[in-house]
Amino acid sequence: MIQASVCTIGDEILIGQITDTNSAMIARALGAAGISVRRMVSIGDNREDILDTLRKELSLSDIVITTGGLGPTKDDITKGVLAELSGSNSYVEHEGQMEMVVKILSSRGLDILDINRAQAMVPDTCKVIVNRRGTAPIMVFPIGRSTLYSMPGVPFETEAALPDVVQDIVSRYPVSCIKHRNIMTYGLAESALSKKIASWEDSLPSDMHLAYLPNPLSGVKLRLSLVGDDSSRAETRLDGKIAELEAILGENIYSCEEESLARTIGKLLKSLGKTVSAAESCTGGEISHLFTSVAGASSWYLGSVTSYAISVKESVLGVPKRIIEEKGVVSAEVAEAMAAGVRKLTGSDYAVATTGLAGPGGDGVNPEGTVWIAVCSEKGTQSRKYNYSNDRLRNIERFSASALYFLLTFIKNEINH
Repeated sequence: MIQASVCTIGDEILIGQITDTNSAMIARALGAAGISVRRMVSIGDNREDILDTLRKELSLSDIVITTGGLGPTKDDITKGVLAELSGSNSYVEHEGQMEMVVKILSSRGLDILDINRAQAMVPDTCKVIVNRRGTAPIMVFPIGRSTLYSMPGVPFETEAALPDVVQDIVSRYPVSCIKHRNIMTYGLAESALSKKIASWEDSLPSDMHLAYLPNPLSGVKLRLSLVGDDSSRAETRLDGKIAELEAILGENIYSCEEESLARTIGKLLKSLGKTVSAAESCTGGEISHLFTSVAGASSWYLGSVTSYAISVKESVLGVPKRIIEEKGVVSAEVAEAMAAGVRKLTGSDYAVATTGLAGPGGDGVNPEGTVWIAVCSEKGTQSRKYNYSNDRLRNIERFSASALYFLLTFIKNEINH
């Protein structure tokens, strides 16, 4: 299988000034094309470090992809280092990239300076893939048995150029068939999930691999990969293994596509012609944020009330003062009254509500990390208590994800009964 190294160049990454999103983006694109990423490395803006690192990666991998260090300023030294590495004796102007430099700067009303024109000058040892989103070209250097691709560090430029880079790689190397399938689970911790599917995982053939990818907002994503089989046969084999997994995990699997809980709920509600609303206290609008992050949510999500204060719970949602005094704010009764109140207020078919203690500190009765969640429809109301022991922000994420999963299972059970 063709193997690749991904190298990010720039002091700003090493000092934490910016987050490297390019490496993950590149890895996904390569993996989808059947190219295995062997290593990821970050390098500062130092000539010797760049040379030493790239020589090592070229000796280990068929493909080396770098990002960064191609700007017009003096600290952008990557192009010169690559010229040295590839044995270049001179620079030549690439006509296609020069046209892009003129077009981009002219569209912004900027003068075209010599420093900008220099970006279209490339070592005579490289082939150029025109960067259509920026002024720095994508340079392709054949070095020994390997090929080095130098890409810009600006993420949206890298993203736009990736299809052309992958196509160039595929034209040069025989790539393997690789298929990935994502199974989204919730309600089981990674360790418990691993134990529950241990026998199934042990039965996987040698060309299949399972990865566990936990996320507090979406649960544990299982990625099942198959390398080297015929494409149509690979899909059939993966379908068979996923069917076995569904029989084991049941409702803990909420989707066999890579999608969020909110998106899964939205698809289900849209198919039913139903709507949902939310009443949030301890989650502070996070559920609303998750819903509205889904494109087209306006067709099934009506709105929410962030009733953080007791007065808002009473005056807006209609939670009886007596219930709050007798049962406490963090209780099943208050959560249920909040859900009923927001459903009546918005006219939604379903409603979900949260009341709890994200922390720090408890209320003398409930420890921090306690949340009561309620969901309701015209057919009835249910509530559940959850306890987590994380910091405040992580608790809010856990509360919100648990609320969405509870809502999803509530809707599904109502449909099935």
